[in-house]
Amino acid sequence: MGWPIIGETLEFSLACQGGNPGRFLNDRMNKYSPQVFKTSLLEANMAVMCGASGNKFLFSNEDKLVVSWWQRSMKKILCFPSVFNETLTGDKFRPPTFLPEFLKPEALQHYLATMDSMASEHIELNWSSNREVLVFPLARKYSFALAFRLFMSIDDPEYVEMISHPFQILNEGFLSVPIDIPGTTFNRALKASKFIHNELLAIIRKRKMELEQKGDSAARDLLSHMLLASDENCDVKSEMEISTQVICLLFATHHTTSSVITFILKYLAEFPDVYSKVLKDEIYLECANETMRLTPPVQGTFREAITDITYAGFTIPRGWKMHWNVNTTHRDPKYFPDPEKFNPSRFEGKGPQPFTFVPFGGGPRMCPGREYARAQVLAFIHHVVTRFKWEKVDPCEKVAYNPSPIPSKGFPIRLQPLQNGSI
Repeated sequence: MGWPIIGETLEFSLACQGGNPGRFLNDRMNKYSPQVFKTSLLEANMAVMCGASGNKFLFSNEDKLVVSWWQRSMKKILCFPSVFNETLTGDKFRPPTFLPEFLKPEALQHYLATMDSMASEHIELNWSSNREVLVFPLARKYSFALAFRLFMSIDDPEYVEMISHPFQILNEGFLSVPIDIPGTTFNRALKASKFIHNELLAIIRKRKMELEQKGDSAARDLLSHMLLASDENCDVKSEMEISTQVICLLFATHHTTSSVITFILKYLAEFPDVYSKVLKDEIYLECANETMRLTPPVQGTFREAITDITYAGFTIPRGWKMHWNVNTTHRDPKYFPDPEKFNPSRFEGKGPQPFTFVPFGGGPRMCPGREYARAQVLAFIHHVVTRFKWEKVDPCEKVAYNPSPIPSKGFPIRLQPLQNGSI
């Protein structure tokens, strides 16, 4: 279980920073049980559920045996302070119920043209005139600008750039040691969160005035839908709740998709044969899926047992936290032969077994933005692949997880423009 209070959080963090979070899990699965083991992470007693059977158990028992759980410091960073206080006494840290409707495939059809045009414009402005580029910062810039355009109809590049920096600070503090004293990563993240919330409140109040003047005709984006779905007399409390939901959505979408884009380009640089197939428009989705298998943008999430649970011969007491992690299946040769090899053909035909490929989770808590993320990633990759071939500047660049995988140097690449589909 590790040290008092912090448990094995330090060991887990070091494995993530070293680019191999699966090592922490595999060591304990080999030592204790390949199905479930206990540990202490994030100041909580925790049962780690392993393999496809563990994933199935958690995903199938949402709101029956388990409920979603967020660690206190994570909520404190993301929530508006008054909303954070309420989450301490109940499970109120949930996405809005209408969010899946806004992001379902048929709704996304209305956003595809914007995704495509913004990807094309971004490549033209930030890539075409350069011999070398840093992929991760540019992918993040595109993802963030797209989110602001689609979610809040904000297309001011200077404003988006101004608010993106605090988001980077917030992300760095998401899994930091929760010590709130000046100079710590956690303290900086809290200050960044406060700044972002104040900006979002100003945006929300301005939009409220527009809705009062124009009515439903102004409801063209997610923010307007959120305001119209709230109480008729949207009070300060509702504004703060909406601010919290927006910051969570921005946090969840832009950083993870930036990571996926970056590592797709990394693997395409390493495997020219796969690049050729993608250029021929043959395996876009398979390439994205294999990237998320090998380098998943999210490691897993947490649940809380709401009753005593018996699983695989072990008893998990009520109140214990439970964790599922992609690494217990994504790199298991039982599910994916030769698991360290980048092989998009795994996803042809029927694809992987159920509950083995879980980059978006599963069950009622499956990521509602998964189709949005896929569409955004594929639009961006299409414009890069059809304009360039590239090579890695630093073949030995390291990767750390915080919480998404991030290349230590931003993944610099050297571009070779294509002429009529060829070098």
